[in-house]
Amino acid sequence: VGTAANFWAGNVGSDTGGSIISPSNANMLVGIRPTIGRISRYGVIPITADHDTAGPMTKSVADAAIMLGAMEGASPDPNDPATRTCTPPPNRDYTKFLNANGLKGVRIGVPRAYYYDRITLNGDKPGGVEGISTTTTITAGRGGLNAAQAAVMAEAIAVLKQQGAVIVDPADVPSLVAKDPKENFADWDFCSGAEHAKGKDQNCSINFKYGMKRDYNAWLKSLGPTAPVKTLTEHREWNLAHARAGAIKYGQSRFDISDEIDLVADKARVDADDAKDRRLSRDQGIDGVLKQYKLDAFITPGGSGAGIASRAGYPIIAVPFGMVPNAPQNQPYPAGFDAKPAPFGVGFVGAQCSEPKLIEIAYAFEQATKKRVAPPLFP
Repeated sequence: VGTAANFWAGNVGSDTGGSIISPSNANMLVGIRPTIGRISRYGVIPITADHDTAGPMTKSVADAAIMLGAMEGASPDPNDPATRTCTPPPNRDYTKFLNANGLKGVRIGVPRAYYYDRITLNGDKPGGVEGISTTTTITAGRGGLNAAQAAVMAEAIAVLKQQGAVIVDPADVPSLVAKDPKENFADWDFCSGAEHAKGKDQNCSINFKYGMKRDYNAWLKSLGPTAPVKTLTEHREWNLAHARAGAIKYGQSRFDISDEIDLVADKARVDADDAKDRRLSRDQGIDGVLKQYKLDAFITPGGSGAGIASRAGYPIIAVPFGMVPNAPQNQPYPAGFDAKPAPFGVGFVGAQCSEPKLIEIAYAFEQATKKRVAPPLFP
Protein backbone atom coordinates (compact mmCIF):
# COMPACT_ATOMS: atom_id res chain seq x y z
CA VAL A 1 0.00 0.00 0.00
CA GLY A 2 2.86 2.38 0.78
CA THR A 3 4.30 1.86 -2.68
CA ALA A 4 0.90 2.35 -4.32
CA ALA A 5 0.40 5.57 -2.33
CA ASN A 6 3.77 6.94 -3.53
CA PHE A 7 5.34 6.85 -0.05
CA TRP A 8 8.38 5.01 -1.43
CA ALA A 9 9.65 3.56 -4.69
CA GLY A 10 9.09 -0.13 -4.05
CA ASN A 11 8.85 -2.91 -1.51
CA VAL A 12 9.81 -6.55 -1.15
CA GLY A 13 7.00 -9.07 -1.16
CA SER A 14 7.15 -12.61 0.19
CA ASP A 15 5.15 -15.11 -1.85
CA THR A 16 4.19 -18.73 -1.27
CA GLY A 17 0.98 -19.03 -3.26
CA GLY A 18 0.25 -15.54 -4.58
CA SER A 19 1.24 -12.94 -1.98
CA ILE A 20 3.19 -10.84 -4.47
CA ILE A 21 0.90 -11.13 -7.49
CA SER A 22 -2.50 -10.80 -5.79
CA PRO A 23 -1.75 -7.62 -3.80
CA SER A 24 0.15 -6.14 -6.75
CA ASN A 25 -2.95 -6.63 -8.87
CA ALA A 26 -5.20 -5.16 -6.19
CA ASN A 27 -2.99 -2.07 -5.74
CA MET A 28 -2.07 -1.35 -9.38
CA LEU A 29 1.55 -2.35 -8.89
CA VAL A 30 4.03 -4.30 -10.96
CA GLY A 31 4.93 -7.47 -9.08
CA ILE A 32 7.48 -10.13 -9.99
CA ARG A 33 7.25 -13.53 -8.41
CA PRO A 34 10.56 -15.00 -9.66
CA THR A 35 11.60 -18.58 -10.32
CA ILE A 36 12.27 -20.43 -7.06
CA GLY A 37 16.00 -19.93 -6.43
CA ARG A 38 16.38 -16.75 -8.51
CA ILE A 39 16.52 -14.93 -5.14
CA SER A 40 17.95 -16.70 -2.11
CA ARG A 41 15.35 -17.93 0.35
CA TYR A 42 17.83 -17.99 3.22
CA GLY A 43 16.47 -16.01 6.16
CA VAL A 44 12.91 -15.80 4.84
CA ILE A 45 10.47 -16.96 7.53
CA PRO A 46 8.98 -19.98 5.78
CA ILE A 47 5.66 -21.53 5.09
CA THR A 48 7.44 -24.00 2.83
CA ALA A 49 10.78 -23.46 1.13
CA ASP A 50 9.50 -25.49 -1.83
CA HIS A 51 7.33 -22.51 -2.82
CA ASP A 52 8.50 -19.48 -0.79
CA THR A 53 10.27 -16.63 -2.54
CA ALA A 54 10.83 -12.93 -2.18
CA GLY A 55 10.25 -10.56 -5.08
CA PRO A 56 9.88 -6.88 -6.01
CA MET A 57 6.65 -4.85 -5.97
CA THR A 58 6.95 -1.45 -7.65
CA LYS A 59 5.10 1.20 -9.65
CA SER A 60 6.80 0.35 -12.94
CA VAL A 61 8.40 -2.56 -14.76
CA ALA A 62 11.69 -0.63 -14.91
CA ASP A 63 11.79 -0.27 -11.12
CA ALA A 64 10.92 -3.95 -10.69
CA ALA A 65 13.75 -4.93 -13.04
CA ILE A 66 16.22 -2.83 -11.06
CA MET A 67 15.05 -4.32 -7.76
CA LEU A 68 15.20 -7.88 -9.08
CA GLY A 69 18.84 -7.42 -10.06
CA ALA A 70 19.66 -5.94 -6.68
CA MET A 71 17.98 -8.82 -4.84
CA GLU A 72 19.60 -11.61 -6.87
CA GLY A 73 22.99 -12.83 -5.72
CA ALA A 74 26.03 -12.52 -7.95
CA SER A 75 26.83 -16.17 -7.22
CA PRO A 76 24.90 -19.10 -5.73
CA ASP A 77 24.14 -18.83 -2.02
CA PRO A 78 25.72 -21.76 -0.11
CA ASN A 79 22.75 -21.57 2.27
CA ASP A 80 20.23 -22.14 -0.55
CA PRO A 81 21.01 -24.81 -3.18
CA ALA A 82 18.09 -23.62 -5.34
CA THR A 83 20.09 -20.49 -6.21
CA ARG A 84 21.94 -22.65 -8.76
CA THR A 85 18.74 -23.06 -10.79
CA CYS A 86 19.00 -19.87 -12.89
CA THR A 87 22.02 -18.03 -14.26
CA PRO A 88 21.89 -14.27 -13.59
CA PRO A 89 22.29 -11.95 -16.58
CA PRO A 90 25.67 -10.17 -16.81
CA ASN A 91 26.05 -7.85 -13.80
CA ARG A 92 22.53 -8.91 -12.77
CA ASP A 93 21.31 -6.13 -15.06
CA TYR A 94 17.70 -6.71 -16.07
CA THR A 95 17.31 -3.17 -17.42
CA LYS A 96 18.77 -4.25 -20.75
CA PHE A 97 15.54 -6.20 -21.29
CA LEU A 98 13.44 -3.02 -21.09
CA ASN A 99 12.60 -3.02 -24.79
CA ALA A 100 9.56 -1.00 -25.81
CA ASN A 101 9.37 -3.05 -29.02
CA GLY A 102 9.66 -6.32 -27.15
CA LEU A 103 6.25 -7.66 -28.21
CA LYS A 104 7.06 -7.93 -31.91
CA GLY A 105 6.95 -11.58 -32.96
CA VAL A 106 6.49 -12.87 -29.40
CA ARG A 107 4.06 -15.80 -29.13
CA ILE A 108 1.58 -15.27 -26.29
CA GLY A 109 -1.14 -17.76 -25.43
CA VAL A 110 -4.65 -17.13 -24.12
CA PRO A 111 -5.60 -20.02 -21.80
CA ARG A 112 -9.38 -19.76 -22.08
CA ALA A 113 -10.35 -22.78 -19.96
CA TYR A 114 -10.77 -21.73 -16.30
CA TYR A 115 -8.95 -18.40 -16.57
CA TYR A 116 -11.46 -16.82 -18.98
CA ASP A 117 -14.29 -19.39 -19.31
CA ARG A 118 -15.82 -21.44 -16.51
CA ILE A 119 -15.06 -25.13 -16.43
CA THR A 120 -17.20 -27.86 -14.91
CA LEU A 121 -15.84 -30.93 -13.19
CA ASN A 122 -17.69 -33.92 -11.83
CA GLY A 123 -19.10 -32.98 -8.44
CA ASP A 124 -19.47 -29.25 -9.15
CA LYS A 125 -22.79 -27.99 -7.82
CA PRO A 126 -24.80 -24.86 -8.66
CA GLY A 127 -24.65 -21.94 -6.28
CA GLY A 128 -20.94 -21.71 -5.52
CA VAL A 129 -18.75 -18.72 -6.23
CA GLU A 130 -15.33 -19.97 -7.18
CA GLY A 131 -12.29 -18.99 -9.19
CA ILE A 132 -11.86 -15.29 -9.84
CA SER A 133 -15.40 -14.21 -10.63
CA THR A 134 -16.59 -11.19 -8.65
CA THR A 135 -20.31 -11.68 -9.10
CA THR A 136 -22.52 -14.24 -7.42
CA THR A 137 -23.61 -16.96 -9.81
CA ILE A 138 -25.87 -19.99 -9.81
CA THR A 139 -23.92 -21.65 -12.61
CA ALA A 140 -22.10 -24.83 -11.77
CA GLY A 141 -18.35 -24.89 -12.24
CA ARG A 142 -15.35 -22.79 -11.34
CA GLY A 143 -13.19 -20.01 -12.72
CA GLY A 144 -14.18 -17.71 -15.54
CA LEU A 145 -14.69 -13.95 -15.91
CA ASN A 146 -17.69 -11.69 -15.61
CA ALA A 147 -18.55 -9.32 -18.46
CA ALA A 148 -16.52 -6.38 -17.14
CA GLN A 149 -13.42 -8.48 -16.56
CA ALA A 150 -13.76 -10.13 -19.97
CA ALA A 151 -13.93 -6.70 -21.61
CA VAL A 152 -10.70 -5.63 -19.88
CA MET A 153 -8.90 -8.76 -21.03
CA ALA A 154 -10.18 -8.39 -24.60
CA GLU A 155 -8.70 -4.90 -24.64
CA ALA A 156 -5.38 -6.18 -23.28
CA ILE A 157 -5.19 -8.91 -25.92
CA ALA A 158 -5.98 -6.35 -28.63
CA VAL A 159 -3.03 -4.24 -27.43
CA LEU A 160 -0.71 -7.23 -27.67
CA LYS A 161 -1.82 -7.81 -31.27
CA GLN A 162 -1.38 -4.15 -32.14
CA GLN A 163 2.17 -4.26 -30.80
CA GLY A 164 3.10 -7.18 -33.03
CA ALA A 165 2.63 -10.17 -30.73
CA VAL A 166 1.44 -13.45 -32.21
CA ILE A 167 -1.65 -14.37 -30.18
CA VAL A 168 -2.49 -18.06 -29.89
CA ASP A 169 -6.13 -18.24 -28.80
CA PRO A 170 -7.13 -20.55 -27.30
CA ALA A 171 -4.01 -22.05 -25.79
CA ASP A 172 -5.45 -24.02 -22.91
CA VAL A 173 -3.38 -25.41 -20.06
CA PRO A 174 -3.61 -29.23 -20.40
CA SER A 175 -4.25 -29.83 -16.70
CA LEU A 176 -7.16 -27.36 -16.76
CA VAL A 177 -9.00 -29.14 -19.58
CA ALA A 178 -8.48 -32.63 -18.11
CA LYS A 179 -11.86 -34.35 -17.71
CA ASP A 180 -10.77 -36.42 -14.72
CA PRO A 181 -11.01 -34.16 -11.62
CA LYS A 182 -8.06 -36.02 -10.10
CA GLU A 183 -5.92 -34.80 -13.00
CA ASN A 184 -7.34 -31.26 -13.14
CA PHE A 185 -5.29 -28.48 -11.53
CA ALA A 186 -8.45 -26.58 -10.56
CA ASP A 187 -9.41 -29.43 -8.23
CA TRP A 188 -6.02 -29.75 -6.52
CA ASP A 189 -5.26 -27.11 -3.91
CA PHE A 190 -3.00 -26.90 -0.88
CA CYS A 191 -4.25 -28.10 2.50
CA SER A 192 -4.41 -24.79 4.30
CA GLY A 193 -6.71 -24.61 7.33
CA ALA A 194 -8.42 -26.46 10.16
CA GLU A 195 -10.74 -28.12 7.67
CA HIS A 196 -7.64 -29.89 6.30
CA ALA A 197 -6.46 -31.53 9.50
CA LYS A 198 -5.27 -35.13 9.40
CA GLY A 199 -8.05 -37.40 8.22
CA LYS A 200 -9.58 -34.57 6.17
CA ASP A 201 -6.69 -33.95 3.80
CA GLN A 202 -7.04 -36.59 1.11
CA ASN A 203 -8.03 -34.18 -1.66
CA CYS A 204 -5.36 -31.52 -1.19
CA SER A 205 -1.57 -31.30 -1.24
CA ILE A 206 0.04 -31.53 2.21
CA ASN A 207 3.14 -29.65 0.99
CA PHE A 208 2.26 -26.46 2.89
CA LYS A 209 1.79 -28.15 6.24
CA TYR A 210 4.64 -30.64 5.81
CA GLY A 211 6.99 -27.94 4.55
CA MET A 212 6.19 -25.62 7.43
CA LYS A 213 6.97 -28.29 10.03
CA ARG A 214 10.28 -29.03 8.28
CA ASP A 215 11.38 -25.53 7.29
CA TYR A 216 10.09 -23.49 10.23
CA ASN A 217 12.15 -25.65 12.57
CA ALA A 218 15.20 -25.16 10.33
CA TRP A 219 14.66 -21.39 10.29
CA LEU A 220 14.38 -21.24 14.08
CA LYS A 221 17.59 -23.25 14.36
CA SER A 222 19.35 -20.70 12.12
CA LEU A 223 18.61 -17.99 14.71
CA GLY A 224 21.00 -19.61 17.17
CA PRO A 225 20.74 -20.33 20.89
CA THR A 226 19.15 -16.96 21.74
CA ALA A 227 15.95 -17.73 19.82
CA PRO A 228 13.02 -17.49 22.27
CA VAL A 229 11.54 -20.73 20.93
CA LYS A 230 13.37 -23.59 19.23
CA THR A 231 10.64 -25.45 17.32
CA LEU A 232 7.25 -24.94 15.71
CA THR A 233 5.73 -26.95 18.55
CA GLU A 234 7.22 -24.61 21.18
CA HIS A 235 5.97 -21.55 19.29
CA ARG A 236 2.49 -23.00 18.92
CA GLU A 237 2.35 -23.93 22.62
CA TRP A 238 3.59 -20.46 23.64
CA ASN A 239 0.76 -18.93 21.62
CA LEU A 240 -1.78 -21.18 23.34
CA ALA A 241 -0.42 -20.28 26.76
CA HIS A 242 -0.76 -16.58 25.93
CA ALA A 243 -4.01 -16.73 24.00
CA ARG A 244 -5.91 -14.64 26.56
CA ALA A 245 -3.34 -11.88 26.08
CA GLY A 246 -4.10 -11.78 22.34
CA ALA A 247 -1.22 -13.90 21.02
CA ILE A 248 -3.46 -15.65 18.48
CA LYS A 249 -6.34 -13.27 17.89
CA TYR A 250 -7.07 -14.92 14.55
CA GLY A 251 -6.17 -18.45 15.56
CA GLN A 252 -3.25 -20.53 14.32
CA SER A 253 -4.86 -23.23 12.22
CA ARG A 254 -1.87 -23.39 9.86
CA PHE A 255 0.44 -24.00 12.82
CA ASP A 256 -2.00 -26.60 14.14
CA ILE A 257 -2.24 -28.67 10.96
CA SER A 258 1.50 -28.37 10.40
CA ASP A 259 2.45 -29.42 13.91
CA GLU A 260 0.48 -32.65 13.61
CA ILE A 261 2.75 -33.72 10.73
CA ASP A 262 5.25 -36.52 11.36
CA LEU A 263 8.23 -35.70 9.12
CA VAL A 264 9.18 -39.37 8.87
CA ALA A 265 5.83 -41.14 8.71
CA ASP A 266 4.32 -38.57 6.32
CA LYS A 267 7.31 -38.41 3.94
CA ALA A 268 5.85 -40.85 1.41
CA ARG A 269 2.60 -38.86 1.29
CA VAL A 270 4.31 -35.51 0.70
CA ASP A 271 6.52 -37.04 -1.98
CA ALA A 272 3.42 -38.31 -3.80
CA ASP A 273 1.69 -34.93 -3.45
CA ASP A 274 4.79 -33.08 -4.68
CA ALA A 275 4.95 -35.34 -7.72
CA LYS A 276 1.32 -34.55 -8.50
CA ASP A 277 2.00 -30.83 -7.98
CA ARG A 278 4.83 -30.94 -10.53
CA ARG A 279 2.82 -32.97 -13.01
CA LEU A 280 -0.22 -30.69 -12.96
CA SER A 281 1.60 -27.35 -12.69
CA ARG A 282 4.66 -28.10 -14.85
CA ASP A 283 4.46 -31.12 -17.19
CA GLN A 284 0.72 -30.75 -17.85
CA GLY A 285 0.70 -27.13 -16.73
CA ILE A 286 3.03 -24.31 -17.70
CA ASP A 287 5.59 -26.42 -19.57
CA GLY A 288 2.78 -28.35 -21.23
CA VAL A 289 1.01 -25.33 -22.72
CA LEU A 290 4.23 -23.51 -23.66
CA LYS A 291 5.55 -26.53 -25.56
CA GLN A 292 2.27 -27.52 -27.18
CA TYR A 293 1.70 -24.07 -28.68
CA LYS A 294 5.35 -22.96 -28.93
CA LEU A 295 4.70 -19.98 -26.66
CA ASP A 296 7.02 -17.47 -25.04
CA ALA A 297 4.43 -16.78 -22.33
CA PHE A 298 0.70 -16.79 -21.65
CA ILE A 299 -1.52 -14.03 -20.30
CA THR A 300 -3.81 -14.48 -17.29
CA PRO A 301 -6.51 -12.15 -15.91
CA GLY A 302 -5.99 -10.23 -12.67
CA GLY A 303 -4.05 -12.25 -10.11
CA SER A 304 -5.42 -15.60 -11.28
CA GLY A 305 -2.15 -16.90 -12.73
CA ALA A 306 -0.44 -16.81 -9.34
CA GLY A 307 -1.67 -20.25 -8.35
CA ILE A 308 -0.16 -22.31 -11.15
CA ALA A 309 3.05 -20.23 -11.25
CA SER A 310 3.65 -20.54 -7.52
CA ARG A 311 2.92 -24.28 -7.53
CA ALA A 312 5.38 -24.79 -10.38
CA GLY A 313 7.96 -22.42 -8.91
CA TYR A 314 8.01 -20.52 -12.21
CA PRO A 315 7.97 -16.74 -12.81
CA ILE A 316 4.95 -14.49 -13.28
CA ILE A 317 4.81 -10.70 -13.67
CA ALA A 318 1.73 -8.65 -12.78
CA VAL A 319 1.21 -5.43 -14.77
CA PRO A 320 -1.46 -2.78 -13.97
CA PHE A 321 -4.04 -2.32 -16.69
CA GLY A 322 -7.80 -1.95 -16.13
CA MET A 323 -10.53 -1.21 -13.60
CA VAL A 324 -13.71 -3.19 -12.99
CA PRO A 325 -16.81 -2.64 -10.83
CA ASN A 326 -16.04 -3.59 -7.24
CA ALA A 327 -18.91 -5.99 -6.63
CA PRO A 328 -19.16 -8.11 -3.47
CA GLN A 329 -19.03 -11.87 -3.80
CA ASN A 330 -21.39 -13.22 -1.17
CA GLN A 331 -23.51 -10.39 0.25
CA PRO A 332 -24.26 -6.76 -0.64
CA TYR A 333 -22.22 -3.88 0.71
CA PRO A 334 -23.81 -1.87 3.56
CA ALA A 335 -26.32 0.77 2.50
CA GLY A 336 -24.62 4.02 1.55
CA PHE A 337 -21.23 2.42 0.89
CA ASP A 338 -20.05 3.63 -2.50
CA ALA A 339 -17.46 1.12 -3.66
CA LYS A 340 -14.97 2.56 -6.13
CA PRO A 341 -13.86 0.47 -9.12
CA ALA A 342 -11.21 -2.15 -8.40
CA PRO A 343 -7.91 -2.59 -10.25
CA PHE A 344 -7.79 -5.54 -12.63
CA GLY A 345 -4.43 -6.06 -14.29
CA VAL A 346 -2.82 -8.84 -16.26
CA GLY A 347 -0.25 -11.51 -15.52
CA PHE A 348 2.43 -12.85 -17.86
CA VAL A 349 3.50 -16.42 -17.01
CA GLY A 350 6.59 -18.10 -18.44
CA ALA A 351 8.97 -21.02 -18.16
CA GLN A 352 11.52 -21.59 -15.42
CA CYS A 353 14.21 -18.85 -15.42
CA SER A 354 12.41 -16.85 -18.15
CA GLU A 355 12.43 -13.55 -16.21
CA PRO A 356 14.40 -11.71 -18.95
CA LYS A 357 11.78 -12.53 -21.60
CA LEU A 358 8.86 -11.79 -19.24
CA ILE A 359 10.35 -8.42 -18.31
CA GLU A 360 10.69 -7.58 -22.01
CA ILE A 361 7.05 -8.55 -22.62
CA ALA A 362 5.75 -6.76 -19.53
CA TYR A 363 7.71 -3.58 -20.26
CA ALA A 364 6.54 -3.37 -23.88
CA PHE A 365 2.94 -3.92 -22.76
CA GLU A 366 3.27 -1.31 -20.02
CA GLN A 367 4.76 1.28 -22.36
CA ALA A 368 2.02 0.68 -24.94
CA THR A 369 -0.75 1.14 -22.36
CA LYS A 370 0.45 3.16 -19.36
CA LYS A 371 -2.77 2.35 -17.52
CA ARG A 372 -1.54 2.59 -13.94
CA VAL A 373 -3.67 5.10 -12.06
CA ALA A 374 -1.82 6.95 -9.31
CA PRO A 375 -3.85 7.46 -6.13
CA PRO A 376 -5.36 10.91 -5.59
CA LEU A 377 -3.57 13.26 -3.23
CA PHE A 378 -4.96 13.41 0.27
CA PRO A 379 -7.34 16.37 0.76
